[in-house]
Amino acid sequence: MKVLVPVKRVVDFNVKVRVKSDGSGVDIANVKMSMNPFDEIAVEEAMRLKEKGVVTEVIAVSCGVAQCQETLRTAMAIGADRAILVETSEELQPLAVAKLLKALVDKEQPGLVILGKQAIDDDCNQTGQMLAALAKLPQATFASKVVVEGGSAQVTREVDGGLETIKLKLPAVITTDLRLNEPRYVTLPNIMKAKKKPLETLKPADLGVDVAPRIKTLKVSEPPKRGAGVKVPDVATLVAKLKNEAKVI
Repeated sequence: MKVLVPVKRVVDFNVKVRVKSDGSGVDIANVKMSMNPFDEIAVEEAMRLKEKGVVTEVIAVSCGVAQCQETLRTAMAIGADRAILVETSEELQPLAVAKLLKALVDKEQPGLVILGKQAIDDDCNQTGQMLAALAKLPQATFASKVVVEGGSAQVTREVDGGLETIKLKLPAVITTDLRLNEPRYVTLPNIMKAKKKPLETLKPADLGVDVAPRIKTLKVSEPPKRGAGVKVPDVATLVAKLKNEAKVI
């Protein structure tokens, strides 16, 4: 069984994000970029399924600029067998990415698509759900445990009331949550091996997909700075301040 694992290149989670002076977006010039942490968990889960003998091939996919090759090489260093880059300089929104992935699903015919539940840059949490709808595949989101047996997958997912376990008929789409696993440390020998693994580059036009943005960002701004706290002598003063100044009661 093939597994398709989409991965996204994002600003590293340790970096303090800065907004551009003109308010047009986030400044990524000379900023460390890395694989989206949720997607890293997805690659790790695909590798664990391969090590169990359930999966025969893991294909990493990324959509975006040429530098996304670095992210794909990281995925191959973790253990992915090959990679596909859909190269474009357009701003990619979730629907466009889902359409590109749908075209790759039609081309590769994977038994499973595992991707992160959301990206830490836009926090949209939409691509997996949109892909499942476009490809008409069953889906399980926010997976904290995945068991694949025969032609089905049993997924434990986190919901507001606790845990929910559902069974999916393969092929299917699964999005990963933080508690699914802990990604392995990438070793230098595996980084060197990843350089020799095949990486195919396509354009959106090759897949017959229009990736033109449908949503326009008007302005990006930092949240207002929090004011300093104040000490109050008693509960009555606290209640008065909450009522008259903060106006929250």
